[in-house]
Amino acid sequence: MNDDVLTFGIEEEFFVVDRDGRLSQTGDAVVDAADEEEGELQQELTRSQAESATGICTTHDEAEHQLTTLRAELARSAAHRGCRLLPSGCAPLSETALPAITPNPRYERMAEHFGATARTSHTCGCHVHIAIPDRETGIRVINHIRPFLPALLTVTANSAICDGYDTGYASWRYQQWNRWPSAGSPPLFASLDHYDGIVDAWLRAGAILDRAMVYWDVRLSEKQPTVEFRFADVAATPGEAVLLGVLIRGLVGTILASEGRPADLSNEVLRAQIWRASREGVSGRCPHFRTGDLAPASDVLDDVVTFAAGALDETGDLDFVRDGYARLVAGGSGADRQRARFEKRRRAEDVVDLLAGRPGFRRSPAG
Repeated sequence: MNDDVLTFGIEEEFFVVDRDGRLSQTGDAVVDAADEEEGELQQELTRSQAESATGICTTHDEAEHQLTTLRAELARSAAHRGCRLLPSGCAPLSETALPAITPNPRYERMAEHFGATARTSHTCGCHVHIAIPDRETGIRVINHIRPFLPALLTVTANSAICDGYDTGYASWRYQQWNRWPSAGSPPLFASLDHYDGIVDAWLRAGAILDRAMVYWDVRLSEKQPTVEFRFADVAATPGEAVLLGVLIRGLVGTILASEGRPADLSNEVLRAQIWRASREGVSGRCPHFRTGDLAPASDVLDDVVTFAAGALDETGDLDFVRDGYARLVAGGSGADRQRARFEKRRRAEDVVDLLAGRPGFRRSPAG
């Protein structure tokens, strides 16, 4: 691996549920009581959630070790309170009350300003950060990677069962999350000024309260010198999260090493393509990043891996990604496994047990 390797980090959001699988209001306490030997643990918008973040990683082994350790520590802290950690994009069981907001001034202001959007867009995602030298480079990455977003979404799709029923989507979380006014696929930016101009207009309109509320599927991070990918469901397992992370890194490395203009893909078309990917996931069909035509998602992902193979080989990730991709296609995504378990008895509680029973950090088809 060369010295100029792109570093990356992964953030994961989780539900904290009680023994019956219902949302608990102890997420903030679970985070506060957990140890942070590696990475970072954080409170989230609602008290039924917890978040983890790796440190800066250079290898897939390092990232998977940190994610596994962080999940285990959160699960241990939750178990001490009679709860379980649930890696799912949406809560599988129906709830009788809205989740409580974490007592934090920013979160409370968001809840008051955005009303039901803040309380009902209750989802858990996986965010991948890729280091960049400057914001202009970040705009270049965003513009070039847009056509790949539908295929990438299928990798960790993990929210088929929500509110006690089969939603018919692989990633129902993606549909729920897009109710925020600043969420969704990013447009093709003419420049960094174009990006900042949209954000400034959102602030003036009150559509966001601060720049941290820019929720595009891919955005420039306000805290780190990174491009942040925010479209994905939290993965069922760390191996699948790392598969997504290093595949994104490979694409970014390929983009930075290449010349040429980004695809002239309108946001209206991209939004429709991502909708299709969220509907069918890795076991269905997905628009191809070159043509926009529907093809089996497994074939599209195979072409994504081929496209990024040179960069993946340079970082030592190619065999890991090929193996993980093959296991994902053979075993299905988290959404496929949720649906298969649900169909046996039509009980969402069984889905909770599948995801959180052991306590949700078993090695995956991706790892």
